[in-house]
Amino acid sequence: MKKSTLALAVTLAAIANQATAAGFIEDSTASIGLRNFYIDRDTKNTTNNNGESREWGQGFIFNYASGFTQGTVGVGVDVIGLLGVKLDSGGYDTKDGRDRTPGQLFPLDNGRAADDYSKAGVTAKLRLSKTEARIGTLLPKLPVVTFNDGRLLPQTFQGGQITSNEIDGLTLTGGQLESTKTRSSTDDIGLRIGGATNDADTNKFYFAGGDYKVNKDLTLQYYYGNLEDFYKQHFLGLVHNWAIGPGSLKTDLRYFDSSSDGKNSSAAGRAEGYRSNGYWAAGAADPDRWEVDNQTWSALFTYTLGGHFASLGYQQVDGNSAFPFLDQGGGASSYLITDRQIGKFASAGERTWVAEYGYDFAKLGVPGLKASVAYLKGDNVDSANGDLKEWERDFRLDYTLQDGALKGLGFSWRNASQRGNVTTDLDENRLIVSYSLPLL
Repeated sequence: MKKSTLALAVTLAAIANQATAAGFIEDSTASIGLRNFYIDRDTKNTTNNNGESREWGQGFIFNYASGFTQGTVGVGVDVIGLLGVKLDSGGYDTKDGRDRTPGQLFPLDNGRAADDYSKAGVTAKLRLSKTEARIGTLLPKLPVVTFNDGRLLPQTFQGGQITSNEIDGLTLTGGQLESTKTRSSTDDIGLRIGGATNDADTNKFYFAGGDYKVNKDLTLQYYYGNLEDFYKQHFLGLVHNWAIGPGSLKTDLRYFDSSSDGKNSSAAGRAEGYRSNGYWAAGAADPDRWEVDNQTWSALFTYTLGGHFASLGYQQVDGNSAFPFLDQGGGASSYLITDRQIGKFASAGERTWVAEYGYDFAKLGVPGLKASVAYLKGDNVDSANGDLKEWERDFRLDYTLQDGALKGLGFSWRNASQRGNVTTDLDENRLIVSYSLPLL
């Protein structure tokens, strides 16, 4: 039995003995999130022009969070239940004779999208003063690890985490992750990075760090992440808000320094599959090929005025490898300003400019309506064919009902196009209808 599983069982036993204690029940909350998701992806220039995927599904996300029992050490439990139901997987289209490719929203069963899939998780939690420990299912959102929620159901991780706010203005976080269930899968799998083979993984990702709020306008960050046998990573961040005239300027600075660890540090280990994406000029004969060696920095400036916001940013990926982050190939997120609807712009050597504009129509008397458009242009990507380049354009329109019986019902249209010679050209549309129904 894994250590985290044993610890979870012990903690749940303690919770069962105190479940009637004041606070555990009274402070509980529960809700069901409904997410209706349609995706249409058109991959260009494929054989027989059949590189398309059209899928439609209904997601149900149940969340229960107990309060804490009374006493010096409070205990509690959280539960998450996830169900995805297929409404349409594309399949063979008799109108144009094309066979759509499934796999965007649902696990594959003999090459076809499964009719439904489900997963669940339990998290035991303990609170002492202003420090909280959580063991079980986690949805981390930190600079060195962040869960993906870009499809019908969110990705989940298994592990333990401690968060402390004992010092005013300082939040400290640390823990270990052992495995993950990706967003469109029910399988509990090990951890790895992009470029690794499917049989090369680990169940040890350590993380620690903190946010220090110097004042109401300035936050400093440091985090460390270590995926055993793959990489060690240091992160430094700064977020500052500055009132300028009638608006405000937000500055977001990020720096990552990543190096190899364990098997990825040796040619023998990399030969086993513990590899990173990247290119070395010496090619296959280079003994350092596929070793993690990366420094990524970025700066993003956003000016907000009334209902308007405009952003301009730049990111540079230095070193011989791509930016490393937890990526099992089933959809993953990274803490980069360039992690967008389709691409991440995180290849070795890549330099990317980012521009974005958005507007909140509440200023024109239409509360709940928002729109934004973003453009990213990357170049200098290292490859065997010389430097490559790519661009992406994203458009997003959101509307949320502000009152009435269906208050909170949300509609979202997300359209994106990607072009270049880094990956295959792609157009994508997502239509999402969401609603959260409180139960407690």
